[in-house]
Amino acid sequence: MLDVSALIPAVLAKLDKLPSGHALDLRTYKRNRSVIIRKQDEDSFLFLENGFYQDRLTVPGDKVKKTLKKMLRKEFPRSRKVRVYELGPWDEETSEPPKLKTL
Repeated sequence: MLDVSALIPAVLAKLDKLPSGHALDLRTYKRNRSVIIRKQDEDSFLFLENGFYQDRLTVPGDKVKKTLKKMLRKEFPRSRKVRVYELGPWDEETSEPPKLKTL
């Protein structure tokens, strides 16, 4: 779990090291809302939003920080802690959504 103030630099560092086709899952403390970020290639990312809104965006590498800030404000407005999971190789069409512990 990461504090919201340290989340954006930590996620951007993880995305730089992530191989193509792998994904990160960002969830609230209660695990009821999520944002999945999949690295499609070196300069393209897929954002899947599942919470207050259901949305999917393909974003170039230079717009990732701005999109991430916008989604965090929208999906996690009052959260102080965010869970970050590395999903490994993940394909939206063939893989089912990750089964994580629910409360």
